Amino acid sequence: MTLVAAPARLSTTAATFEADFAARLHWSADTDAAIEQRVADILADVQKRGDAAVLEYTARFDGLSASNMAALELTQADFKAAFDAIPQAQRDALQAAAKRVRSYHEAQKKASGESWSYRDEDGTLLGQKVTPLDRVGIYVPGGKAAYPSSLLMNAIPAHVAGVQEIIMVVPTPVRGSVATGGAGEGTSTKGERNELVLAAAYVAGVTRAFTIGGAQAVAALAYGTETVPKVDKITGPGNAYVASAKKRVFGTVGIDMIAGPSEILVLADGTTPPDWVAMDLFSQAEHDELAQSILLCPDAAYLDAVQREIDRLLPTMPRAEIIAKSLTGRGALILTKDMEEACAISNRIAPEHLEVSSTDPHRWEPLLRHAGAIFLGAYTSESLGDYCAGPNHVLPTSGTARFSSPLGVYDFQKRSSLIEVSEAGAQVLGTIAAELAYGEGLQAHAQAAEMRLTTPVKPR
Repeated sequence: MTLVAAPARLSTTAATFEADFAARLHWSADTDAAIEQRVADILADVQKRGDAAVLEYTARFDGLSASNMAALELTQADFKAAFDAIPQAQRDALQAAAKRVRSYHEAQKKASGESWSYRDEDGTLLGQKVTPLDRVGIYVPGGKAAYPSSLLMNAIPAHVAGVQEIIMVVPTPVRGSVATGGAGEGTSTKGERNELVLAAAYVAGVTRAFTIGGAQAVAALAYGTETVPKVDKITGPGNAYVASAKKRVFGTVGIDMIAGPSEILVLADGTTPPDWVAMDLFSQAEHDELAQSILLCPDAAYLDAVQREIDRLLPTMPRAEIIAKSLTGRGALILTKDMEEACAISNRIAPEHLEVSSTDPHRWEPLLRHAGAIFLGAYTSESLGDYCAGPNHVLPTSGTARFSSPLGVYDFQKRSSLIEVSEAGAQVLGTIAAELAYGEGLQAHAQAAEMRLTTPVKPR
């Protein structure tokens, strides 16, 4: 059977554009009710039984049998052994990527993550104290896929922020287990560890790690068990069970975001080789069938050329079937009147990844207000940002870039306001505060302010 990748062809001048455009963008974030109930049960069980529940679910879903949690804990020696075992080229790539990611986040901390204060004309000190979280948990997917790059992107900004303890959970399921897509028949005392992930943990400086996953791992991090320490925040991607669990434990701990399917939007002026753009569309489509790849361009002939390259290149892709389903089901090649209109449509979409594939990308960048990450110029493929450019690849999806930001140093910090009122300042602020407090009917608030006044305000 010949695979066909047929992104929808839309034109902004068509009478049906708005309806067709809305239909292409639609994606339901609703979680299956059965998943929600199962996750709720797992969270409650782990909160009640701790280690025993985590061990039970790890055996049930990952096929990984252990008599105690110590058998599921990875050591620093495990990280170092994995780092030493991988090829030199992979060691060099991990260290080079980590250096760039660390450098970027150090600059980010200097620009937006430092404490500050000033004194006003009355001598009152006002400011903000920025302090790191004490302990964070990082979820790293395992089983069907492994993402050492995500480990770097989560652990390194936490380190730069000053977090002292980084606890990693990474499932290492047994082949044939539920977690690997099997029927659960596979059981063993040792799961399948990904050496590159463990090597990345060594490079990134993970403090402790456990070979557990799913909702039970999120619960262990959020509530703490006899062995797994309770964290202040949980970051990192996962499947529907992980996403549901993160939503449910929010409030007990912080979370980074609830991510939807991966997205790429390419704004092209028709000057980039069409096979480059076709492959960039593939780079997101290969994640899964729900991933979305969209091309906006004012040149119809260029859209035709990109479609020809999609047809030519698709058979060469190992994940061709997934790419074809993604592009056909959610992809689109959209003809716009001009690049200005393309930018306006991009802002409506607020994509996770936005490529400005143009000879003059800085002309269009000021028009772009909503995107997780913006990649400027034909040579800036989204894949470089995924691995080693430096900025974080954990990005808002599903239009949430309208109001949220990439993972950063600031996600691993908290801010406390600093207020030191001088005697002179108390005379000014106390009068204002007392007047407003009396207006709200809060007598104690008003009198607390008045006690600092040399001429108290009279109660009304």
